[in-house]
Amino acid sequence: MTSWNELISQPGVILADGAMGTMLMARGLVFGNAPELWNVEQPQRVGDIHRAYVQAGAQVILTNTFGGNRFRLQLHTLQNRAAELNRAAAGLAREVAGTQAIVAGDIGPSGGILAPLGELEPEQAVDGFCEQAAALIEGGVDVIWLETMSSLEEMRAAFDGVRRASADIPVIATMTFDTRGRTMMGVTPEHAATTLNGWGAAAVGGNCGNGPDEILTVITKMRAAVPDALLVAKANAGVPHLAAGRPVYGAGPAEMAQYAAAAADAGARLIGACCGSTPEHLQAMQAALAAKGLR
Repeated sequence: MTSWNELISQPGVILADGAMGTMLMARGLVFGNAPELWNVEQPQRVGDIHRAYVQAGAQVILTNTFGGNRFRLQLHTLQNRAAELNRAAAGLAREVAGTQAIVAGDIGPSGGILAPLGELEPEQAVDGFCEQAAALIEGGVDVIWLETMSSLEEMRAAFDGVRRASADIPVIATMTFDTRGRTMMGVTPEHAATTLNGWGAAAVGGNCGNGPDEILTVITKMRAAVPDALLVAKANAGVPHLAAGRPVYGAGPAEMAQYAAAAADAGARLIGACCGSTPEHLQAMQAALAAKGLR
């Protein structure tokens, strides 16, 4: 495969990768340090994670840039290296993906709240997201993936930032519905799907949150609201609990395999996993989808 359009033209479910942060911490990343710095300081370890997901069956791999915008990087005094770190991340993923997978440039939230509710001005947010998107595109990503956002205002700023960097790169957009079926800012799955699809997103859906059951409900509601949209499910590996100060996720490969099959039945076309997941989870998901004739 060479492009997003080629990928979605193929029959069956598209398998996206699993968690990056979980895997980085298992390889020695210290909690509170910037994962994006490993794109230049530990590129082999980041590349190995991408490689493990591709070998497990992932057709879409996300760059190690979830917190790669200038606002999040400023917490580590790395804001002036945003472009460098994003380009490096894209290059690492591009090298591993080859012709086996496409690369999604991962853009997460700013960590702030847009004015007038917060202090981040919309134009500042657009500029920051544009900087990140431009660097990811320069590094060779095939699509941009906006994820884990709770506000449509911030999602709009991210969308506009991407479009300022590129008029035509496909944009996947997923929000997190972890507050009684809504995002933290009160957005419903139906409203999100209708709005994001209306903006021209290539795919819309939910990620992270409180585990598979929550995402399945999100997909069902989005399918009812926008029947023709390409829907994305990327659930956490269960609900986490703390052990020795670190989150531990309860869903094993078998549970995530059941989730993948159920998400496909609910109408998701692009299915992956989020926090707490590993290549072992993804391999089980791949097998479950293959057993249904979807892979």
